[in-house]
Amino acid sequence: MTSELTPTPDLTPTPGQTVGPFFGTALPYAGGTDLVGPHHPRAIRLHGTVFDGAGAVVPDALLEIWQPDEEGSVTTEPGSLRRDGWTFTGFGRTQVDGVGHYTFTTVDPGATEPGRAPFVAMTVFARGLMNRLFTRCYLPEDTVALAADPLLASLPEDRRATLVARRETDGGLRFDVRLQGDAETVFLAYPRHARH
Repeated sequence: MTSELTPTPDLTPTPGQTVGPFFGTALPYAGGTDLVGPHHPRAIRLHGTVFDGAGAVVPDALLEIWQPDEEGSVTTEPGSLRRDGWTFTGFGRTQVDGVGHYTFTTVDPGATEPGRAPFVAMTVFARGLMNRLFTRCYLPEDTVALAADPLLASLPEDRRATLVARRETDGGLRFDVRLQGDAETVFLAYPRHARH
């Protein structure tokens, strides 16, 4: 007796495997938090806490950031995973600590185009997510550029604040990530990366 396998015409993609918490042991690497050294003359700390929908901290998330340099240039330098201590690659990766807190040492990104609001792109991996989440962390100072930013302008006014970091007295940036709930961070969907 033989059987034929007939391909199904439905080619709908299925969700990815739930991310984590295995990534905490496999993906972090030495120097991943330092886009610049802490003694860089314009080094800042970008940090925050990852919260779930109930407001509890997420103790096993992993975050990645990408950003341009201070002049707004997107670097193509190699070496993101093997830091040499000198080359700015614009990429960082870190896991949160036991109370959901993350920290990067970096510089303020410049605007990639005149009149554009500078931002850091961020990806969040966490237990229970079917796929990673994408968001942005905008610098708070240039209110004119923030008001003109196409992405921010497309959002309801009360949701825009979830993408704008808070400048601290020491010059650092505080950017908390809320995965769900009333103050949920705005997450982005890219054309080739649909959320399922």
